[in-house]
Amino acid sequence: MTEKVIIGSRESRLAVLQSEMVRDYIEQKNPGMHAELLTMKTTGDRILDRTLDQVGGKGLFVKELDRALLSGKTVLSVHSLKDMPMEVPKELPLLAFSRREDPRDVLVLPEGVGTLDEGKPLGCSSLRRTLQLGEIYPEMQVKSIRGNLQTRLRRLDAGEYSGLILAAAGLIRLGLADRISRYFSPDEMIPAAGQGILAVQGRAGENYDYLEGYGDPEAWIAGTAERSFVRYLNGGCSSPVAAYAQVQGETVFLRGLYYDEETGSWGKGSLAGKTCEAEALGEHLAEALIRERRQK
Repeated sequence: MTEKVIIGSRESRLAVLQSEMVRDYIEQKNPGMHAELLTMKTTGDRILDRTLDQVGGKGLFVKELDRALLSGKTVLSVHSLKDMPMEVPKELPLLAFSRREDPRDVLVLPEGVGTLDEGKPLGCSSLRRTLQLGEIYPEMQVKSIRGNLQTRLRRLDAGEYSGLILAAAGLIRLGLADRISRYFSPDEMIPAAGQGILAVQGRAGENYDYLEGYGDPEAWIAGTAERSFVRYLNGGCSSPVAAYAQVQGETVFLRGLYYDEETGSWGKGSLAGKTCEAEALGEHLAEALIRERRQK
């Protein structure tokens, strides 16, 4: 068994914290084993003046980490599952998904402020959120904001935005849950596929016995259904696709949002199926929503 494990991580405070959670698990469950982080800035972290759909989508957050894995510099990578491309190279398989943190999107107001200022825009980094915000706050302007969580909060508190729309999971993991002003239910705003789940990625042919017990079965089922839905629609950052699955016993309930780029119309739908057929469920819901849009 490997005595030393090098874990690849993005260098933001949130990414490092999430990678440290995996590092701590490995060391606690495997006495004598040492795990350390190798952090790196990804292309997606460098290009902050354009939205993700303009610069190439989710793959920009994993290229450097993938390269380090393939070259042997690292043995594992830890990602936010929502940032991962839907197609994963066979030589770099997904090994485990963490227990899911709160998957919801939230509203964060400037420090000390209790209500939205309609004279300033809402800060939002995704087309998925922007589309759904049009229904929740039809009177508000939405403006793109990029950068790590701390940078976005600084710009919010400096008065650039009336509020930010962020993932609850990142704020909670960083101990910033007290900044949350409102939680959006998954019916109001369907989260990004994989939101709140950490993905551990490895290299084909390696021994990962030391990760035994880390993966959460329900998160794996939910993440599989969500990613299958988005993959079928060929959705990444360039189209506002959303998916959220909940597992109850042997049943998985999947919500999805589909946007028709040709017509600009969009709709939400849901479907239930067996947990053992999570991947097929994602495809079936995608097919149903495509049919529904075309009939309108």
